Amino acid sequence: MFRNCRQSLRLFHTSRIVRAQKSLTPLTSDKITNIKRSDKFKQLEHSDIDYFQTILTTNNVIHDGEANPEISSLTPYNTDFFNLHRGSSKLCLFPTETTQISKILKYCNEKKLAVVPQGGNTGVSGGQNPMFDEIIVNTSKMNKIRSFDPISGVAVADAGVVLENLDNYLAPLGYTVPLDLGAKGSCQIGGNVSTNAGGLRLMRFGNLHGNVLGLEVVLPDGTILDNLSTLRKDNTGYDLKQLFIGAEGTLGLVTGVSLLTPRKPKAVNIAMLALDSFDAVQKAFVMAKEDLSEILSAFEFWDRESMELVKRVMLQDSPYPIEAKSSFYALLETQGSRQEHDQEKIDAYLTRLMETDVAHDGVMAQDAKQTNALWQWRERIPEAIVKSGTAMTYDVAMDVQLLYKMVEDVKQHYGERGLLDTTYTNVIGFGHVGDGNLHIMANIPDHDRKAQKDMDSYVYDWAIKHNGSITAEHGIGVAKVNYMTRCKTEAQIHLMQTLKKAIDPNGIMNPYKAVPGTL
Repeated sequence: MFRNCRQSLRLFHTSRIVRAQKSLTPLTSDKITNIKRSDKFKQLEHSDIDYFQTILTTNNVIHDGEANPEISSLTPYNTDFFNLHRGSSKLCLFPTETTQISKILKYCNEKKLAVVPQGGNTGVSGGQNPMFDEIIVNTSKMNKIRSFDPISGVAVADAGVVLENLDNYLAPLGYTVPLDLGAKGSCQIGGNVSTNAGGLRLMRFGNLHGNVLGLEVVLPDGTILDNLSTLRKDNTGYDLKQLFIGAEGTLGLVTGVSLLTPRKPKAVNIAMLALDSFDAVQKAFVMAKEDLSEILSAFEFWDRESMELVKRVMLQDSPYPIEAKSSFYALLETQGSRQEHDQEKIDAYLTRLMETDVAHDGVMAQDAKQTNALWQWRERIPEAIVKSGTAMTYDVAMDVQLLYKMVEDVKQHYGERGLLDTTYTNVIGFGHVGDGNLHIMANIPDHDRKAQKDMDSYVYDWAIKHNGSITAEHGIGVAKVNYMTRCKTEAQIHLMQTLKKAIDPNGIMNPYKAVPGTL
């Protein structure tokens, strides 16, 4: 029976990611041993720090040569959120304007000092953390919204603007950002662009390749590429901005973004479904496309293990909104302009789900508080598994009908070897049904490198074998760079290498990442 969401659902603030307190992961260079520090890069010297202090104020330069990472002020910037990647940078710079970044990169290029761009540090592939001792250039203090046109809906913002802050700025003006992530309270728009972040509503608004109209980028030699176009149609030559969307900072450092934003919907509906199988999840999704078509904005799913994990470590005092013994759950969202029209369509859809026994239970939010309370069960999954221990996280894409087959095969593979529930615990699957993007995660014993490598190999081999992608929205970083030659043809890799060497001949921009064989 489908119900209104009238029980007391406790509201949690889910947008700000908080790192769990635990022992630090070993250095990435100690785990990925086939990648060596290039001797073409100079070691940081005091004269370099002195130069940077002529550009930036004292509190915008963090230098720490402390050998003990437990007390180093740079550890939060050297280490990623999932505590899987850690570099050994001794310097983090916080520029406040584009001209400062220009001077920094020009100097680093001349001195052969390697650089890693960093935003909110919420990435999961190690792309925003040093591999070795690269200088970190953090954009968090470049956080101004430069302009907004209420007619075209185009916003221009610094790269360091936090995604949620931009959305909060646009909301009173009747607009919203076309991107929504669980990390929206921490991630920055420049990092979103650099990883081509997907998120929860890609099926409605598409990815950033379509929504970014222009970029301001500082090239490795310090040249400022002012390409902050606000035009939706411009066919004058190569579309240069596309080179930097998803390039993970390997070609230049994004400092400004021109973004097309949609109107804020006047009617939003959220429903959570209880389903007995992943086949039922797929049927519910197909029916949603049939019945809801143009107003369907998100269709997420997660398994019971995900729900139980969130309940156990995050929301112990919050009752689960619907039947807690179902094998799968789905959350769908509609966005439209007329509540009466949308309500009629969603009521018909939900009635059909129940009459055909596709879903056996469900609940629908009645206000904004209940909407947030339902979303938290999906958005808190990554944070919950991080709180449970060392978390392995994978972001893969494949045909929708194969999404949960991967999870089942992983469990079978490790179950047959006697490693499920011992070495690999909390194996869970969740993700975006609407764009064929699965997130599979597992807890392992504290920093067990053998277990990490084994699961990497199995998951990526499985994705490649089934014509999927080893990364749907999280990027390659350093975690997956060794698999690139199996994912792309020789011609594709060669063209990527050619672009990298042409734009960054000294290889200073985020080296060792994304594209193999460029050093």
